[in-house]
Order: sequence, then structure tokens, then C-alpha cells
Amino acid sequence: MTKIVDYKNVEIHRKELIVLKNVTFELHGGEFAYLIGRVGSGKSSLMKSMYSEISIADGNATVLGYDLTRIKKKEIPYLRRKIGIVFQDFQLLTDRSVYDNLKFVLEATGWKKKDEIDERIESALRQVGMNNKSYKMPHELSGGEQQRIVIARALLNKPELVLADEPTGNLDPDTGHQIVSLLHEIAQNGTAVIMATHNLQLVDEYPGKVLRCEDKHIIDMNN
Repeated sequence: MTKIVDYKNVEIHRKELIVLKNVTFELHGGEFAYLIGRVGSGKSSLMKSMYSEISIADGNATVLGYDLTRIKKKEIPYLRRKIGIVFQDFQLLTDRSVYDNLKFVLEATGWKKKDEIDERIESALRQVGMNNKSYKMPHELSGGEQQRIVIARALLNKPELVLADEPTGNLDPDTGHQIVSLLHEIAQNGTAVIMATHNLQLVDEYPGKVLRCEDKHIIDMNN
């Protein structure tokens, strides 16, 4: 299996303070990993380091073949195109339809031909079971439907890695289960998925690799 993430003795700082240290783990194509730990334990910082929002202070870190300790500013957009990001608070553009939200992302990443854009949007929406909702405005959708649209948006450029930061945090339990099931399906189709959560019930019900953030360290619970 292709190695998607490879961290060795990584240290991550925020505002001069050490958030995480001695982080060593790897993730392969199609693997599903949970990132668990209490609020403020470093889960989001670890994810942000993977798409170069936060720089690596020390150690060796490679994501999708990019050396994050040496990555150039102009390379970062290319790295991010290979990563789909799912936010807890959706971050959909509220003044435009589902279709226009997705079209905006494709155009911003270099897609130009209308028929190719339409085809890609339709395919991504079908993948998340929302292919009949493209004309809707975000406020016309339930929280679970909005999160499915966010996942469709994350899948548009066929990423090799999906990072989902507390994707069920604002959803009721049933809807949360559907979202986790969908993310597992995406992993089964070959995309690596890392999901931050503090809902341990989901971890029990939908097994995967478990990484715990605790005392500024990442503990691999599967070893």
C-alpha cells in the first residue's frame, strides 16, 4: 500500500509553545484512522500540519510525497489539492447553491470546461447520496445534508487523503453515524481518511486505526 503520511519524531508548535512532540506514525492508502483526545490536546494542530497550515518545528514529516519540513510556498496549493478537508462547521458559502459551492472550488483549482465541471459535481454528489440536491441553498438543508455536501466538496479533486475534523460534532447521533459510515466507505474505495473525534462510541462501532492525543504525545492504540 502507498504510504500517504509518514511522521517521525515530529514536533509541532503554536505561538512558540510545544503542542505535540515525538509524533511518529504512518498512514497508508485506504486506511481509516481516528484521532481521539480531549479538546486542546493537539488534534486540529496535527491535521493542520498535514496541509502545511502549521509548520513542522522538528523531525521528519512527509505527506503525499511532499517533505513538509522543506516544502516551498508555491508547492502548498498542489499538496492541498490532493487533500480533502471536512470541517465541523461546514464552511459552505451561504449565498449560493450547492452546485455553485462546488463549482467555486473546482474553478479555484483550475477546472475550466463546463461539461467536465458538471460531470465532476454530479459524480461527487452521487458519491455522498445528494445528487438531487444541487439546486438547494445551504439553509434549505439539514445539518447532516450540509455535512454530506461538505464531504462531496472534499472529494471533488479526487484526493488521496481526507481529513475530517470533528465532522459529527454538530450533528445528532443518528446523522453522525451515517457520516462516519460514509467516511468509512470512502476509505474502502482507496482514499486514506483521518477523522478527529471525541465520540468514542463511533470508534467502537466503526473500527479503524486509533491515535490518541495525550500529554503532547500521539499514542498508537493499535500497537
